[in-house]
Amino acid sequence: MAWTGYQKFLAAMLVVTGSINSLSTKWADKLQAKGSDGQIREFEHPFLQAAAMFLGEMLCLLTFKLIYYKTKNTGGHALTNGNQNFNPFILMPAAMFDLIGTSIMYIGLTLTYVSSFQMFRGSIIIFVAVLSMTFLDRRIIRREWAGIGFVIIGLIVVGVTDALYQSAGEAKGRNSLITGDLLIIVAQVISACQMVYEEKYVAGLNIPPLQAVGWEGVFGFSVLSSLLVVFYWTPAPPHFGNNARGTVEDAIDGLVQIGNNPLILVATLGTIISIAFFNFAGISVTKEMSATTRMVLDSIRTFVIWMVSLAVRWQTFHWQHLIGFAILIFGLCEYNGVVPRCRRATPEPLADDAESQAVVTEPEPTDHDTEEQ
Repeated sequence: MAWTGYQKFLAAMLVVTGSINSLSTKWADKLQAKGSDGQIREFEHPFLQAAAMFLGEMLCLLTFKLIYYKTKNTGGHALTNGNQNFNPFILMPAAMFDLIGTSIMYIGLTLTYVSSFQMFRGSIIIFVAVLSMTFLDRRIIRREWAGIGFVIIGLIVVGVTDALYQSAGEAKGRNSLITGDLLIIVAQVISACQMVYEEKYVAGLNIPPLQAVGWEGVFGFSVLSSLLVVFYWTPAPPHFGNNARGTVEDAIDGLVQIGNNPLILVATLGTIISIAFFNFAGISVTKEMSATTRMVLDSIRTFVIWMVSLAVRWQTFHWQHLIGFAILIFGLCEYNGVVPRCRRATPEPLADDAESQAVVTEPEPTDHDTEEQ
């Protein structure tokens, strides 16, 4: 069935805003500015960037409220339909999983390529499958196991390529690239816990998705804002404290750098705004089309991010990455049942054969049958 104009618009929004979200975050990491100590250094503030992402998710709650109050007297809107009588704190554990996973991912992003960051996020289906079997009693079919196998092979190819090759001028070195890739995989374990929790405890409540994302943003931003105070006084190990105080996170130093370089402000606003529109587009695509369509579009987003990274020379092209990417995408498509199947057509019986099969003939009596009679 052909897509409508609105569906095409949603698909384009999902790909564009999703790409902007990852690229703007990595762009901010690449920019330099004078910090609170007067030294010029790169903007490496993963927890501050995670707080910006949660701020963007909070905008989803604002959007939900605006749509709800504007349409409640006219029959409501598709994005606001659902249960309004629920305890928002049921979303608190999901928000904490999101907080931990996102923070670890952003740390990994500062250490590796943005394309590898996006590719390794595909490993989440492995951990979702394992956790679903454990906590949701889900049965993984053969096609899904095959998809998981291809995803693992694709990720190994990408990871080994990052380990073997180092781009000219790469300051952090091979160990940092490997560490970044591993951190992103660890983050996918946490994100998988979030998805399984939401399916087990949240899905049955029929909470409007836009509202659920918004509440998770509220809880995530509130808790992370408090943690930023703790991280301000917590010493950081090497490679993880590139700020004025050498701590886990120096939010004041990050804000000073944002003020000293308007481009960092643009990149940060890009993260905030894009995550809000990305969540809206993702929810709308799932409602208007399907979750499988959303997965395919997310794969396109990975390809766009990789192409942009090569174009702006954030990384060097390696043909092994292309192979790993192709295997990874094939695995994701196989897992979600997108890969077409070639089925052998059974030949229809001829007309004469059909008629002969429809006629039931009585067997002729044998000599033994005649004697019994």
